[in-house]
Amino acid sequence: MNTTETKKLPVTIYAESTPNPNAMKFVANIGLLKDVSVEYTSKAQAKGSPLAQKLFEFPFVAGVFIAANFVSVTKTNAVEWESITLELRSFIREFLANGGEAVSELPEKKEEIAVAKTEAVSASTSKANPVIDGKIIAILEQYVRPAVEGDGGNIQFKSFEDGKVNVVLQGACSGCPSSTITLKAGIEALLKKMVPEVQEVVAVAE
Repeated sequence: MNTTETKKLPVTIYAESTPNPNAMKFVANIGLLKDVSVEYTSKAQAKGSPLAQKLFEFPFVAGVFIAANFVSVTKTNAVEWESITLELRSFIREFLANGGEAVSELPEKKEEIAVAKTEAVSASTSKANPVIDGKIIAILEQYVRPAVEGDGGNIQFKSFEDGKVNVVLQGACSGCPSSTITLKAGIEALLKKMVPEVQEVVAVAE
């Protein structure tokens, strides 16, 4: 009997569809990241994520988004989910069960956002409206982020200027056909109601 054999972690993964037809959410029963999320659009960009690097070895993987307890994978149009979901779910489960790290090193840009989000934004883009910035960020964190994370994505506040709130959509929310409706009918309406200075909410590139 080999007593030095490493025991696998009891990891379970289930797949959950998202509003984005090209993105699938794989939810784990263990924590992957805390208080931050990361998004990768290529293997070269994913050098700090052993899991994302491995996922990009699948020819149909176009993007990987990792958050608290889930991984959202965006596929190319070349395949259908029916033919790859089980393969991806099994791979992610085995990778984590064998002790693989989802993220070993945060990208510097993401780390800065996670640690000093309000200060960085206020200093760089919205110097005249730190109070309004704080209100908008608080509303997004409390009311919006849980909902978009439920759909396998994320939303980040970028700036507020001349009545316009600029946000960045990530993960399954990025490129989702229904994201524009959600942005206008949901997020914009909420912010207009709670922050009178807000006139419009727009999704922008990171």
